[in-house]
This record gives sequence, C-alpha cells and structure tokens, in this order.
Amino acid sequence: MLTVKHFTFNPIQENTYVLYSDKDACCIIDPGCYFGNERKTLQDFIEDKHLMPKYLLNTHCHLDHVFGNKFVYEEYGLPLHLHEKEEPVLKYAPEAGLRWSMPFENYRGELIFLKEGDIIKLDDDELKVLFAPGHSPGSICFYCEAQKFIISGDVLFKTSIGRTDLPGGDFETLINSIHQTLFTLPDDVIVYSGHGEPTTIGFEKKHNPFLK
Repeated sequence: MLTVKHFTFNPIQENTYVLYSDKDACCIIDPGCYFGNERKTLQDFIEDKHLMPKYLLNTHCHLDHVFGNKFVYEEYGLPLHLHEKEEPVLKYAPEAGLRWSMPFENYRGELIFLKEGDIIKLDDDELKVLFAPGHSPGSICFYCEAQKFIISGDVLFKTSIGRTDLPGGDFETLINSIHQTLFTLPDDVIVYSGHGEPTTIGFEKKHNPFLK
C-alpha cells in the first residue's frame, strides 16, 4: 500500500509529493523545493521515515515543479523520468526562472522518457502513466488504480484546471485530456493536484465550472 505525503514549496505554492510503500521504497514527484530549508524538509522526511528513493518523476516541467530536480539527483542519484515532449519545457525552465526573479540551476542528468501506459513499480505497488497534454505538451499523471488516487500535476485542480497561456499550452487539448482520460476514471478517485487541496473525479464532474 502506498502512502501519499505532500509538501507545499516555493513562492508559487507548488505541491511536491513523496509516495512510499510499506517496504519503504519511495518516489519523489515534482520536487519544487527552491529554498535551502525546503530541500532540508524533504531530505529530513526521507531520512526520518528511513525511505529508499527509487524514482524522480515529473508530471511536467514548468519551473515551479522542477526547482528541486538537481538536488534530488545529486542527493539520491536518481535520473529524471518525464514525457519526451517535456524536454524543451525543461530546457526553458531556467529562463522562466529569471523572468519570475527565481534563478536556479537546472537538472542536467540523464532523461528517461515515459509514455502512456508505462508502469512505475514501488515494491508491490504500481503507478500507471496517463498522458494528459494541454497545460503543457507532455503533461502526464500517475494513477494508482488499486488505491484509487491520481497525481495530476497541473492538469486538474479543485474547481479549476491548469492554465493554457504558457508556451505549449492549448485549452481545447487540456479539456479533451480531462474528459477523455481523467473523467473516465471512477468518481471516487482522489485527485492530488500540483497546487491546492485534493479533490475527487466525481466532485469535479459536478462542480468544476470549466468542465460543464
């Protein structure tokens, strides 16, 4: 069984996730730790829980989701897993950081590309990769069917959706991704978003004003 732990990091208030199994293997999703104390918070949690980091995963590569990639790579030796269409977004992230007055050093290690249907295994538990572009060209979500939750990145929020005015974004593509990919999941699936509080698929079907 997977436990979901989230941290809210950086001035953009991004949700970083650590998912860990009963046998202490873990993955780190979208490490947004920008400041030194945020990196220490993440590191201390992993140490205090005696976790063994196995994967570094990005749902997408906008700057607030990748600030901590380099730190996680250097600290735990984990190569970055992402969709291939996010590579140019990752490369652009430091320039975006300068525009937001948040300079940072980008990850420069190996890139391992994920695609729709790939399985991330943490001991006996599994996450399935779902391709959901629109907020960014290569946005992916990580779905745990057994426990009915999804890490959605910035695809879907409680009563909102990801912005589509950034390079590579497309409103119609995003809406289609939500309807064709996320809204085909059971209504009781919990949605852990890249910002804000959790929601459920069923709640968003009923109450999300962008998806009526």
